[in-house]
Amino acid sequence: MNPVSRLFRIARVLFVPWFGVSAWAGSMVLTSPIDYQVAQRNSVEGGSVPVTGTLAEGVPGDGILEVRVTRGGIAGSDGDGWRALPFEKSGNAFKAGLRLPSGGWYRLEIRIRAGNVEAGGAVVEHLGMGEVFVVAGQSNSANHGEEKQRTSTGLASTFDGARWRPADDPQPGASGGGGSFLPPFGDAMAERLGVPIGFLACGIGATSVREWLPAGATFPNPPTIERRVRALPDGQWESLGEAYSGFLVRLRQPGVRGFRAVLWHQGESDANQRDSSRTLSGALYRASLERVIRDSRAAVGWEVPWFVAQVSYHVPGDEASADIRAAQASLWKDGIALEGPDSDALTGLLRERGGQGVHFSGPGLREHAARWVDKVAPWLEGRLRVP
Repeated sequence: MNPVSRLFRIARVLFVPWFGVSAWAGSMVLTSPIDYQVAQRNSVEGGSVPVTGTLAEGVPGDGILEVRVTRGGIAGSDGDGWRALPFEKSGNAFKAGLRLPSGGWYRLEIRIRAGNVEAGGAVVEHLGMGEVFVVAGQSNSANHGEEKQRTSTGLASTFDGARWRPADDPQPGASGGGGSFLPPFGDAMAERLGVPIGFLACGIGATSVREWLPAGATFPNPPTIERRVRALPDGQWESLGEAYSGFLVRLRQPGVRGFRAVLWHQGESDANQRDSSRTLSGALYRASLERVIRDSRAAVGWEVPWFVAQVSYHVPGDEASADIRAAQASLWKDGIALEGPDSDALTGLLRERGGQGVHFSGPGLREHAARWVDKVAPWLEGRLRVP
């Protein structure tokens, strides 16, 4: 076979569908879903994922959009697995909604055809319908652990604002370059629930709750780090809103009800500061975090569930602030937030530098993850049982 004939034969294998020659091969750009994306399910059975993209100029407007979803190479019982998907088209853009059962990873194939001619197609190799969490707070919610963690199941995924990838540390969107509790938490939740787990992380090391307040919110005394706050002429201080605005970006990225809950782990930078004038009282901690919760819910337009951990540990000998812990617990008792784990109880070799630091060691990150599972999984299983 001469070289020209060989190239022509390869081209036919790559671009010719079984029903005819494509005049617009490669003319579809799929913007949603994307590889390793986890969509938030709305029931134990499953949920819907938006399907959006664009078609090149000249693609017929009366084409039929078809999808095939497979898992482990199995396409389902209807013929070869392809089925029509109703869609809307505006100019070159198209959109649809695809219902998927809980689980993953799925392989999604999509194509559009006019008559017996394919007019573009795309493939997503890993697509999950499961549970998504936003993780916020300070360093122990971010990438400041002593040992980077990796997903062992391959069913935990993380989003950087533009793309999804396996949730190996460090987590995109959060400060630090070390380890987090997210990979082992994701693995344990995936094994328990049988679905992929997705994360949007935005924790910032060493932040006070005062720094997470909306811009213009005032308070009487500054945090230890003043970069995200400023002094006012009357002696008060106000938040610049930097952390809050970034937090809202993360909350909005998945869309309304596009994630299950916020996991909040913060409090060390408000408790027992060396300069006591920088310490936040429990009453002001409670008022500040309640404002962040209520204002952010209003800003995104839905009642986002929040888990609030008990967090105030520094080092051996300064292992808890009763005032901050009581403030955090009061949010659960008053129904504003849900009960997170007591991470102050993780001491000794579960902390970095042989137990001398504030951040978690490798074993500490895994134990921290297990304690988050103990709080989140039973609550979620209860919600999923509700008709």
